[in-house]
Amino acid sequence: MSEQHPKTLLIACGALAEETLAVIEANGWDHLSVTCLPAKLHNRPVLIPEAMRQKIQDNRDQFDQILALYGDCGTAGKLDAVLDEEGVERIAGAHCYEFFMGAQQFQAAADEELGTLYLTDFLARHFDKLIMEGMGIEKHPELLPLYFGNYKRLLYISQIENAELQEKAKAAASKLSLNYEYRLTGLFGLEQFLAAKVV
Repeated sequence: MSEQHPKTLLIACGALAEETLAVIEANGWDHLSVTCLPAKLHNRPVLIPEAMRQKIQDNRDQFDQILALYGDCGTAGKLDAVLDEEGVERIAGAHCYEFFMGAQQFQAAADEELGTLYLTDFLARHFDKLIMEGMGIEKHPELLPLYFGNYKRLLYISQIENAELQEKAKAAASKLSLNYEYRLTGLFGLEQFLAAKVV
């Protein structure tokens, strides 16, 4: 297969690593390689565009094409500007919630309840470290209403059905005093993009 298709590098957010590898393995796409930027960059999105540029330039000579598995993720268009300059295409969507759910389904969910906190499998798995510890809530619980006082529900959009992660997501909703909802999205958004670009 590797002789029939361009050798492709996927530069993904670290929060998408497991899902990306699952799609590649399920489809037998042995001509794809994956490298990731640290998921913690979401806490400092200003650093994402140049980190992406460096990753592209470090790997360009080794691959026929490079694709970005990243949303805008709070860069206010700066990530897209870098990708345009470097000639790299990215998956459509402002964030991973949108390309996991699909644009229409995400908009419908947002219209249902504007005050929605979204969790993916990655965020459910690492909620305590990223949110409770990372945002200082564990040490300073008085910050909780400041960060989440306008939220009404936690919507766990799951890529791979997992009972343990569902329990973690329910616990996260309880910690934030939010209503809990669950929807299984699967990996269709990632798979559809990759199938169109690399097969």
